[in-house]
Amino acid sequence: MSTMREADRGAMPGGVAAAVGAGDRPVGAWFESMPFGRAHILAAAALFMAFVIESWEQLALVYVSGDLGGAFGIDESAIGWALSAVALGMIPGSLVWGPVSDRIGRRSVCLWSLAAYGVVALASAFSPNFTVLMITRFVSGLALAGIYTVTFPYFLELLPSRLRGRAAVYLSIGWPIGVLLAVGVTQALGGLGWHVVALASGLAGLWVFAIRAWVPESPYWLAEQGRYKEAADVLRRLGADVPEGTVFASAPTEAARAGRPVDLFRGPLLRVSVLMLIVNFAFNWGYWGLQTWLPTLLQDKGLSMSASLGFVALSAVFMIPGYVSASWLTGRYGRKKVFLPYVALAAASGVAFAYADSLTAMYVANFALSFFCLGAWGVWNTWNGEFYPTALRATGYSWATAAQLGATSLAPSVVGFLLARATGYSSTILFIMAFLALALICAAPLPETEGRDLE
Repeated sequence: MSTMREADRGAMPGGVAAAVGAGDRPVGAWFESMPFGRAHILAAAALFMAFVIESWEQLALVYVSGDLGGAFGIDESAIGWALSAVALGMIPGSLVWGPVSDRIGRRSVCLWSLAAYGVVALASAFSPNFTVLMITRFVSGLALAGIYTVTFPYFLELLPSRLRGRAAVYLSIGWPIGVLLAVGVTQALGGLGWHVVALASGLAGLWVFAIRAWVPESPYWLAEQGRYKEAADVLRRLGADVPEGTVFASAPTEAARAGRPVDLFRGPLLRVSVLMLIVNFAFNWGYWGLQTWLPTLLQDKGLSMSASLGFVALSAVFMIPGYVSASWLTGRYGRKKVFLPYVALAAASGVAFAYADSLTAMYVANFALSFFCLGAWGVWNTWNGEFYPTALRATGYSWATAAQLGATSLAPSVVGFLLARATGYSSTILFIMAFLALALICAAPLPETEGRDLE
């Protein structure tokens, strides 16, 4: 796990030649034997809850969409846009916050992003009409995009090398916890109206104080900026024995060249970036297109709303062992050898779900879909954060996030359109699963990163 080596810097777009002196060691060298200690646990807890908040925000109003539609007198199509508004705001937000993070730091982006989100999310609860609701949810998405984009690359840059893959996959478990929280709170508070659920979203912004207290700045980013003393201080906080006066084997990146999106599409990064964007869009469409409308699809199969939400909650529970299994396997076999079969099995489970002819078969197929799809997501979140050097890592992840959110924004409306046109339960699910097949095809040529140092 190291900053970009001298030869790599000369070849990478936006890099500068490293001035490596005798005896200098790259930042990553200090992570190779670093113990996993209290500082890592606190940072993991803080960023884990940030991911829970992200999941909650994108799903909470899904489960009170009926009340939302009644309050503003809107149909399913308009409800779909209301549910997508946060993701729509996060697309431009992520494209801004990622490069900003490469310039001003991971920690600053997390703090400003989450604090701004809390304020705007609270304001959305008092929207007097549908137009104001759309605007406030869009702006809250702009704000939330910062921490959503930075969470995984930030966490990767704080972890001991040998645990990077496994620990980062565990961070992804925040997603089903957020789903369960959304289901539980909306069932408990949904009767009080969508406003109360929106207020609960705003209060999540208070978590910014935990991140401020528990999560240090990335030592990779600090070294990249030439702030060696601060990088050494963070490494000591994380458990490394770094001597005073250490100068790391990396020269500061020119400020004007850090976080430049154009560098993602130059030289050897071009192919990786294009494939990465397709995988992110297609994979998220395959997941989100089904997740958003799952309660409605289940009601079409004869389940009540209450039973449908119970089904969703049980599906979220099955995501957790999917993550755990993927975490263990990726540390043993690598990213690609876990991600590809998990996506293939998720797509096969989706087809079985589409043609299930009994409630039992439907439960088994959907639970298998949840297990494999989210296990694959955990691996992908880690793998996706390892393709780029430090000066471009958050920028690359911001484009990945934008591609995911493009699918998140479009899928609910497109699937809602198909449902409104009575396309049918099985046909709609098969259409959604086709995107998982596309993700599988485009991920196959991507480079394996297990065991490689971060640059």
